[in-house]
Amino acid sequence: MLKRFTIAASLCAVAMATPAMAEPIMIDAGSIGDSFTIDYDGFSDGTTVDGLGASTTFTVVKVTDDGYTFGYAVTNNTGAGVDSRISSFAFNTNPDIASSSSTGDYSFVVQDSNYPNGIGNVDVCYKAARSGSCAGNRGGVTPGDTGTGTLTLNFSDPVSSITLDDFFVRYQGITGAGGITSASGQQTSSSTSGGTTTSGGTTTSGGTTTSGGPTTSGGTSSGTQVPEPGMLGIVGAALIGLGLMRRRRRFGVPA
Repeated sequence: MLKRFTIAASLCAVAMATPAMAEPIMIDAGSIGDSFTIDYDGFSDGTTVDGLGASTTFTVVKVTDDGYTFGYAVTNNTGAGVDSRISSFAFNTNPDIASSSSTGDYSFVVQDSNYPNGIGNVDVCYKAARSGSCAGNRGGVTPGDTGTGTLTLNFSDPVSSITLDDFFVRYQGITGAGGITSASGQQTSSSTSGGTTTSGGTTTSGGTTTSGGPTTSGGTSSGTQVPEPGMLGIVGAALIGLGLMRRRRRFGVPA
């Protein structure tokens, strides 16, 4: 019995150590003026590249029946002896967009294209220079700088709300990273300010934020990844099972 409990406890511990993923960002007509910020890591060929980092902040500025317009700010947080340019950023939409346009530092748009480093197809990406792919080999903001502009998502039919998910950035011209010259970054956390967001399938409002971590109010979030809530049920089930096994032994019932 002790061996069985030890195995169950070990499985629970492993499951609880698995971080929850940040939830998609839900936006509707009531979200005008709200902002959300996405933080990114950097990786190449499946290996994290220390020193690479970025964030994008999106602010909802206009909503129509079939279009959503955002202000964006892309900040290059690369440091620790590493240099890079952020040449593009990308995300997926639900429902799918019919078209998109952009102004400012990332004014070139590509839809339904492959994003490098094994990410695969993304619904839309925004680049600092014209090229035939989402890689965006030229241009972009350098460490400590921020690129700004606006982007509009257009839909073929009226939509009451949309969700944005799977956020990525592309690093080019990397130096100081052991021979790695390009890399991608994926979303590590998110925080929202005001409006309505989605957290674990529950819609909340009034400045509540989600980041795959503790939900807080007042428009900020720690960004800390936490165990999935369902893991608590697994732990409870293991403890109940242990109690039943002890009860059966007490009354002479084989375990």
